Amino acid sequence: MSAFSDAIAKGYAVEGAALELGRGVHEGTLEPDAVVRVPLATMNRHGLVAGATGTGKTRTLQLLAEQLSDAGVAVFAADYKGDLSGLAQAGAADGPAPKRMQELGLEYRPTAYPVEFLSLGGIGAGVPVRATVSDFGPQLLAKVLGANETQEQSLALVFRFADEHGLALVDLADLRALLTFLGSDEGKDELAGLGGVSSQTIGVLLRQLVGLEDGGGKEFFGEPLFEIPDLLRTGPDGRGVISSLELASLQDHPALFSTALMWLLAELFEQLPEVGDLDKPKLVFFFDEAHLLFDDATKAFLDEVTRTVRMIRSKGVGVFFVTQSPTDLPGEVLGQLGARVQHALRAFTPEDADALRKTVRTYPKSDFYDLEKLLTELGTGEAAVTILSERGVPTPVVHTRLVAPRSSMTGWNGVDGAAKASPLWAKYGTRLERESAAEALAKRAGQSPAPATPTGEPERKPAREAKQATGALTDFLGSRQGKALQREFVRGAFSLLRKRI
Repeated sequence: MSAFSDAIAKGYAVEGAALELGRGVHEGTLEPDAVVRVPLATMNRHGLVAGATGTGKTRTLQLLAEQLSDAGVAVFAADYKGDLSGLAQAGAADGPAPKRMQELGLEYRPTAYPVEFLSLGGIGAGVPVRATVSDFGPQLLAKVLGANETQEQSLALVFRFADEHGLALVDLADLRALLTFLGSDEGKDELAGLGGVSSQTIGVLLRQLVGLEDGGGKEFFGEPLFEIPDLLRTGPDGRGVISSLELASLQDHPALFSTALMWLLAELFEQLPEVGDLDKPKLVFFFDEAHLLFDDATKAFLDEVTRTVRMIRSKGVGVFFVTQSPTDLPGEVLGQLGARVQHALRAFTPEDADALRKTVRTYPKSDFYDLEKLLTELGTGEAAVTILSERGVPTPVVHTRLVAPRSSMTGWNGVDGAAKASPLWAKYGTRLERESAAEALAKRAGQSPAPATPTGEPERKPAREAKQATGALTDFLGSRQGKALQREFVRGAFSLLRKRI
């Protein structure tokens, strides 16, 4: 065994269960004894999959998702271009995948995986994922609206007013009705006790709502609210279910889907109990196109994202950010990512060269590679890897030829049929319409509410009566006052974190 193979084998030695990443390459030669693995128990310490377009990031995400599923770990992944739908189909018996595995000296077994296809609000194929405006909260809504700090603070007052008056903000029609009311003389007087919101700010927010409604917000915001436990499932065979959020139809609306992903992550933090370090995580969350989350974000928003990422590890959730360059992420977030799978970077412009040098400085020094040179010479399906060992020590950086996915690496045209055949379709497939803030404010004004849906669509229908609760505490929590109290004090992880810090 060469000195290189020995160093890599020792650095990546694992006592417990592990995910197979590949084999090390040194001076252009594949070293079969330089085995590169990531301990399953460290997958809740977060990670980064980065690289230029076409270098293999999606396939790395795919092979990680497969092995996590095999280990009984649930996976959530955002499928930005439809490339991950092949997870539901076994890979081809011939082609690049078996050739890669033969090269690595590993067996290739084509395998299909249990996949649940989701979509934001039913835009595109997949089981609809919806959120109510109230549950989304003012800070995330401000991000998706592109609001500044003053407008964000004003939204917080609007949400508090809704909570205190028992006004359910279910969809954007409810928020529009409430903003319009608060801009009236009667509304200004009532809001004054909370600090007031200027007419100019209300006008700006109403205009911003138009863009959000046209950009997918009308479909995404509503009921039934997606329940987080539906992301934490295993199949009958014990494999973890891979929840794939199909985003191909929303590529032109990045602010909505990137912030919706953060909402899901915040809900995971809020709802899951503390579990500490486990033998394997409950869920690994792949955050694709991660740079979109941080574009034009306020400092307060960035602070809360950083805290969420730092603290969600104790809930048994690992987060992997997928983006083109590590410099796309704030330093505070990047510093919390224990695993790095860095595909090739390009240095065509001075800005690219500067990003390359900054990336190199985030890696441990290597005795075997000139990292700045290596990162521009990696082939497709190869990456510079460093992880945290089971003892929490960074491993040596290694040029890794990655294993191939066992599922299909081409898109699948059966997504729509699979989604509609899912048990989740009966739960979320039909939009629920009930009386909420728009109707309540219209009744208060003594007039009929403006239609919330275009002509031809069903009108709002009262929700089914809730099952009768037992016990005084349960009765209170189910009451209007109880729900308002819950929303005010626990509005997603962001509100929760602010009270912990």
